[in-house]
Order: sequence, then structure tokens, then C-alpha cells
Amino acid sequence: MAANIDSEKCVGCEACVGACPTSAIEMNDGKAVVKEADCIDCGACVGECPTEAISL
Repeated sequence: MAANIDSEKCVGCEACVGACPTSAIEMNDGKAVVKEADCIDCGACVGECPTEAISL
């Protein structure tokens, strides 16, 4: 399983990208996208998102 990003809530601030210890989040068309194969479900990105667009 991997973190889930609600693209409607994502504002493209990139806070989650820097918070991810495995570089599993990348930007695509101004929205954050999780690379499922690299996500370790640590939750580091969840607390960084100012719009609460990320959940585990």
C-alpha cells in the first residue's frame, strides 16, 4: 500500500516532496503523485501537507 494524494485538494506546494525520505513523491502537471513502488507508508508526508490532501 502507498500514501494516497487527493489531486483535488493538492495545491502543488511541494512540501511533501521534500518530506519524503525515499523520494517516492514527484510532481506531475503541478500535482503531487506517489510512486507506489518507492513508498514505505511512513507518513512523513501526511503532516507536511497544508491542505490535508495526503492520507495513508
